[in-house]
Amino acid sequence: MDDLLILEQRKKRTLRFSVATFFFVAGLCFASWASRIADIQSTLHLNNAELGSVLLGLPVGLLLSLPFAGILVARFGSRNVVLSAAFSYALLLPLLGLTISGWQLMLSLFLYGISGNILNISVNTQAVGAEYIFGRSIMASFHGIWSLAGFVGAALGALFISLHFLPYQHFLIIAATASFLIIRASSNLIPLDVNSSEQRPVFSLPDKSLINLGFIAFCSMICEGTMFDWSSVYFKRVIRPSNDLIAAGYTAFMCTMALGRFAADHLASKYGKRRVLQLSGVLTAAGLLLAITAPYFFPAIAGFLLVGAGVSSVVPFVYSIAGKSKTLSSGVALAAVSTIGYFGFLVGPPVIGFIAQIVNLRVSFCVIAILGIGITFLARKTIIA
Repeated sequence: MDDLLILEQRKKRTLRFSVATFFFVAGLCFASWASRIADIQSTLHLNNAELGSVLLGLPVGLLLSLPFAGILVARFGSRNVVLSAAFSYALLLPLLGLTISGWQLMLSLFLYGISGNILNISVNTQAVGAEYIFGRSIMASFHGIWSLAGFVGAALGALFISLHFLPYQHFLIIAATASFLIIRASSNLIPLDVNSSEQRPVFSLPDKSLINLGFIAFCSMICEGTMFDWSSVYFKRVIRPSNDLIAAGYTAFMCTMALGRFAADHLASKYGKRRVLQLSGVLTAAGLLLAITAPYFFPAIAGFLLVGAGVSSVVPFVYSIAGKSKTLSSGVALAAVSTIGYFGFLVGPPVIGFIAQIVNLRVSFCVIAILGIGITFLARKTIIA
């Protein structure tokens, strides 16, 4: 009996490692691309406005593919879809480095956005299945692996830049590494998805609970988008430290977001996901308000640390709860909440700029803080299993 128990535990660990591998591949590929954007801009002779237009290819591809990603997972199973999407995501990466014009890069990013989104929905469906098998919350740790891969990808990008590797050479190495990891992990993925044996509609409007989850994701991702795009600008224009400390706020945010994801599952098991989500909203709003009301270096760093901790668990828990929907299949439910959530990621940064232009940057951050506390109120009204 003990031997059988040990064997079962080993199978579970292997499954968890395999699913985590795909999260790592997704984070590694995305961070590798992001680390060479400036080089590719220089190579293609794009000004800032042209680069901004070209970069729209990725979110457009992502948004347009969201409904189809859920349908693909529902029809063909997340295991088949995640393998196809992961390989295409990795193999499209060198194409980004081989483009010779802006329109080629935009088209490549459009395809990259489609692959990335399908990978996102299918791998999170696998994670929902892993949670079901383990019988406890482990979703946030998978997203922590994605964040960890982002640090690894950024570090490798800096290394390849220092070694004078061209972007396509760098991307070929990453694509080969990712392909190797995919092949090694492919045989241990979950063959059947949660809810796959039940008759669930492939396409249907989400119920009230899923819509609430989508708006929780929206509030969180608008805060994340603000941190990604405006944290360094806030430090430069409002905090005004020395030039070598301008990125300190962004670094603080990223560190606690990654660390928070590895701690979130334990907190959810102990206190429940609802309470953790409510606390997340409070931390996010408190962090932003601290940076607004005390615009000095150390208070702002403390504020950004709180924001990172606040948003760290929101999207993983939203995905975990949505994937157990009683009305839609896991993939379709995940696509539904992602569609609402990603709009926050996309509209947040432009809204910040618009408000900052009319009033100032501190007021625009205050508006985002209000949305942060919205996570707390929405979590109270949402059915959370």
